[in-house]
Amino acid sequence: MTQISIVFHSGYGHTKVLAEQVKAGAETVPGAKATLIPVEDIEAHWGDLEAADAIVFGSPTYMGNVSGPFKTFMDASSKPWYERKWKDKLAAGFTISGSPSGDKLNTLQSLMIFAMQHGMVWIGTADLPGSEEGINRLGSFSGLMAQAGQVAPEVEPNEADRRSAMRLGQRLAEASVRWAKGA
Repeated sequence: MTQISIVFHSGYGHTKVLAEQVKAGAETVPGAKATLIPVEDIEAHWGDLEAADAIVFGSPTYMGNVSGPFKTFMDASSKPWYERKWKDKLAAGFTISGSPSGDKLNTLQSLMIFAMQHGMVWIGTADLPGSEEGINRLGSFSGLMAQAGQVAPEVEPNEADRRSAMRLGQRLAEASVRWAKGA
């Protein structure tokens, strides 16, 4: 069984919705199991991250970058970084903010650089923007970008962004299963 950990911070619930959709998408792939890990609970899950075949990083975009709690998690990962515990694991990322841009690209680049510093292999999105279902509606290839205004997480992210999150989870799980087989 391929293990995927989804580490995320959600200040208002919107990022958690995406994390749940990434998990749902990953678990559509035979042989893949995903686990949600809020950064607030990270101390109980360092072993899960070490055992994972892939790790997905999710943070809202606050002030053009990852949230403070997510950055605290990143900084706390110095021991696994030093010991190269995540080397050659697959990685992906997602973010959400209130505006269509909101400097989300910078957040995804921060997540990607973080993964690369750990020696991980980054998996981006593969869907062309503008599909009929609205998949990848914000046109990001480095990771999932979603949007939610100042409304409840039950309302936004919208269905297109939720489907995009599922597709990211599915893509990473498919890659993880292949990676584990050595293909």
